[in-house]
Amino acid sequence: MSSSPIASGPLVRRNSRRVVISHGGREIVVGGGAPVMVQSMTNTDTADAIGTAIQIKDLARAGSEVVRLTVNTPEAAAAVPAIREQLDRMGVDVPLVGDFHYNGHTLLTEYPECAQALSKYRINPGNVGKGAKRDTQFAQMIEVACKYDKPVRIGVNWGSLDQALLARIMDENAGRAEPWSAQAVMYEALVTSAIENAQRAEELGMAGDRIILSCKVSGVQDLIAVYRELARRCDYPLHLGLTEAGMGSKGIVASTAALSVLLQEGIGDTIRISLTPEPGGDRTKEVVVGQEILQTMGLRKFTPMVIACPGCGRTTSTVFQDLADKIQTFLREQMPVWKGKYPGVEAMNVAVMGCIVNGPGESKHANIGISLPGTGESPAAPVFIDGEKKMTLRGEHIAEEFQKVVLDYVESHYGQGHPA
Repeated sequence: MSSSPIASGPLVRRNSRRVVISHGGREIVVGGGAPVMVQSMTNTDTADAIGTAIQIKDLARAGSEVVRLTVNTPEAAAAVPAIREQLDRMGVDVPLVGDFHYNGHTLLTEYPECAQALSKYRINPGNVGKGAKRDTQFAQMIEVACKYDKPVRIGVNWGSLDQALLARIMDENAGRAEPWSAQAVMYEALVTSAIENAQRAEELGMAGDRIILSCKVSGVQDLIAVYRELARRCDYPLHLGLTEAGMGSKGIVASTAALSVLLQEGIGDTIRISLTPEPGGDRTKEVVVGQEILQTMGLRKFTPMVIACPGCGRTTSTVFQDLADKIQTFLREQMPVWKGKYPGVEAMNVAVMGCIVNGPGESKHANIGISLPGTGESPAAPVFIDGEKKMTLRGEHIAEEFQKVVLDYVESHYGQGHPA
C-alpha cells in the first residue's frame, strides 16, 4: 500500500518570459505563468476585407483570443487596416497577427498602415530570403517590429526549414564519430533555427520579452521531442500546434495527443489546432477543440461542460443523446453573453445521463444533473441540483423543462447579487 495519498492539483508551468500582445485597451499576456492562450487563423482571402472581418468576428466570438491572417500580397496588406477598422466598428477587439512569408520585408515597409494595424507579426525564418538577402530581409522585418513596438513569433516549420542552416548541421553531423540519425538532425535544425533567429532579433534591437517561438511539425512524436528540447534550451514563450493536423477526428486526436503531453509537462503558452475544415465546415471548430483540450485538462475554463454517458443496451432511447447535444449547444451559444453577465458560469458542470446505473451518482456530482429513464425503467427523470434531488420531470417536454432549470440555476447562482 502507498505510504502517501494520491495527490492531484494544478500543473506546474514552465518558466518563460512574459510577452504582451495588445490592441486598444485589450492586452493578452503570453508566458510568464499566464493562462495558455487559444489562437486561430482565417482561411479567407485577406484582400476581401469584409469577408475576412466577418470570419475573424466569428472566431473571436467562439473564443479565439488572437487571430492570425495571411498577408501575402500588396492587396492583402492594403486591406489589413480596413479589416481592423471594421472589427473595431463591430466592437471586436481581438488582436490580429500578420502571417508573412517571402515578401514580408517589402509589405511591412511599403504598407506602414498594415504594420501599425497588426498587433503581432509571424516570421518564418526559412522563408525570409536566401543567401545574402536573407539577413537583410530578416533585419528589415525586425526593424519594423521594433519601430512600432510589435511582438513577433519566430515560427520555424519543418516544411520550409532554412536549407543553409540544415546543410550546416548536416555537415557538422558528418564529422561526428557517431553521426546522429536523419531524424535527430532534423530536430536539431528546427530548434537551432528558432533559437538562433531569436538571438539575432535581439542583436538587432528587439527586446527578449517581445519574442515568441514555435517549431511546428506534423507528427505527434516529432512535435513532443522537438518542444521538449526547445523548452530545455530557451525561456521564450512557446506556441504549440501540429502544422497540418488533418481533417475530422484524425486532426482532433493527433492535436490532442501531442499537445496534452506537452501541456502536462508545463510546456506551451499558446496553442492553435490546425484542423482541415470539413467541406462546408465551420472554421470555429478549431477554436472549440483548443478550448476543450485546455478545459478537460483543468488548465482553463471557457464554457460549462456537459457530462454524458455513451449509452448501452440499457439506453435504447435517444432522448438522453438529443438532450445532451441540445444542452451542450445551448450552453456554448450563450457564453458570449453569459461571459460578461454571469461571472464564473464557465466552471459549471451539467450531467445528462441515460439510465439508473450511473445516472443518479453522476448527476449528484454535477452542479445540475438529470438521469433519464433507460429501457424498462420508470418513465421519470430525477433532477439533482448541487447534489440534492430537487424534482422529477416527466412527459414529452423534458428537454424544454430541463433547459429552464439550467437557466434558473445560472441566474440564481451567477447573476448579480448571488452569494459570493
